[in-house]
Amino acid sequence: MNDKYNNPVRRGFFPDPSVIRVGDDYYMVNSSFQYFPAIPISHSRDMINWEIIGYGICESDYLDLSQSLDSRGIWAPDISYFDGKFYIFATLRHNSEDKEKSPMRSQLIMTSDKAQGPYSKPVVIDVDNIDPSHFIDDDKKHYMIIAPGITIVPLNDECSKVVGKIKQPWSGTGERCPEGPHILKKDGWYYAILAEGGTGYGHGINIARSKSLYGEYEPCPYNPVMRQTDSSALIQRSGHGKLVQAQDGSWWCYYLCSRRNGGNYTTVGRETALDPVEWTNDGWFLINGGRGPSLIQDRPKNLNEFKFDKFGFDDFDEPKLNLNWQWVRNPDYKSISLCERKGWLRLYTLDGQLYEIKAKNTLLRREQELCYRAKTKLDFKPFKKGHQAGLTCYYSTATYVRFSICYDGGIGIETVINKNKGEQRISFEKIEENKEIYLMVEVEGLKRSFYYSYDNKNWILACVLDNCIYLCDEGVPEDRKRHTGTLVGIYANNGASGDRIAADFDWFLYED
Repeated sequence: MNDKYNNPVRRGFFPDPSVIRVGDDYYMVNSSFQYFPAIPISHSRDMINWEIIGYGICESDYLDLSQSLDSRGIWAPDISYFDGKFYIFATLRHNSEDKEKSPMRSQLIMTSDKAQGPYSKPVVIDVDNIDPSHFIDDDKKHYMIIAPGITIVPLNDECSKVVGKIKQPWSGTGERCPEGPHILKKDGWYYAILAEGGTGYGHGINIARSKSLYGEYEPCPYNPVMRQTDSSALIQRSGHGKLVQAQDGSWWCYYLCSRRNGGNYTTVGRETALDPVEWTNDGWFLINGGRGPSLIQDRPKNLNEFKFDKFGFDDFDEPKLNLNWQWVRNPDYKSISLCERKGWLRLYTLDGQLYEIKAKNTLLRREQELCYRAKTKLDFKPFKKGHQAGLTCYYSTATYVRFSICYDGGIGIETVINKNKGEQRISFEKIEENKEIYLMVEVEGLKRSFYYSYDNKNWILACVLDNCIYLCDEGVPEDRKRHTGTLVGIYANNGASGDRIAADFDWFLYED
């Protein structure tokens, strides 16, 4: 086993990490925004390699995201463990932009006796802010710690309602956007941990401490304890972290970061990195010695490598989808089948286009590297304009690329882009009818090349897109909320025709 590891450790769209250790097992949750099921739960035993084992919310009856705007939905969940029970706290970001007219945010709390779930139906706490975390003091009293700054919300023993005054003992250092709060108690000190500077290129972590939960808090003289100061480094936007102690007593911090792609474009989204924590003689801590994020780091000691089947291929032979798949908003399960045609995933076309919130049956997995290849085998017979099914590199309803079989005076294959200015057809050519088609995208940085084949051997180049900067947070400045990342996958819809046609996918392959 290599004695080094590379950051990020959770690659692709895994932002706002919260990690706990229970015995020899580590569990992580991350923001999922408008995607469903919500709140991916990952497991590791070596702190480096992770696999999704469940979700905090799997039932559409528990969470309706069908009208959720892009980058709304579930923000910054936190996982904790106390007295044999797992807790997940999360913000539900509503569509409202005017707090005076309607709440912008609610807090959700759910519990389970197993880390992977199933979790209870979420309890709704009407506190209109973001980034809740769970703190249990030595007297076993429960608190929700929430932004702005360190705001303390006392809860009852069941974590089902607020039972006291809400107070803010520390507002932060004065930097913008004091959020992502956690409290850690160690050696009689309450350590307040905050993300500040916004989630862009000034992101960082600042801390303070107090002998009392409610303060007064003294800011750390070494702040920021984490921030990227080298604008040319691969890893940027480093902040929003949580500490965890390993079995050998060493301390570590999981935190949010992003990798630059062709400049300051972070196409794979915000990811999760890991660095060691050092405690100073005067009782403070630094992350990676205050040097900012590491690209290569020494592995945690005395932990065996955690091995699992990396999700790269799905032949759709199982009765349930692989847990790495995500739907854009709540899917219509009546239009999805893994059993009508054995070994195939069938998506029935529904009304809607990818640029519409109502579009369903868009099934995606995270891009995890800046260079990769994805392909699928598709059997689809459209007969009316608007019918389409195929591959998509998807960021949001505003920005995506789709490479699909469609109907336009006959069956053809088209490449369409949306750069937040509406759909634009880049290429179209007629194909042989009544044949199964293989579709492929090759990604090299900001370049994306699309191919098709009749035999999975001889590939025909359909289109090359050289500068896909619109598939990231920063590439479309006029689109205000962009907090996710690019995913790749398959979809089927019918425009607004009302036609229900089977789009059968035999398999899907993703290779870094």
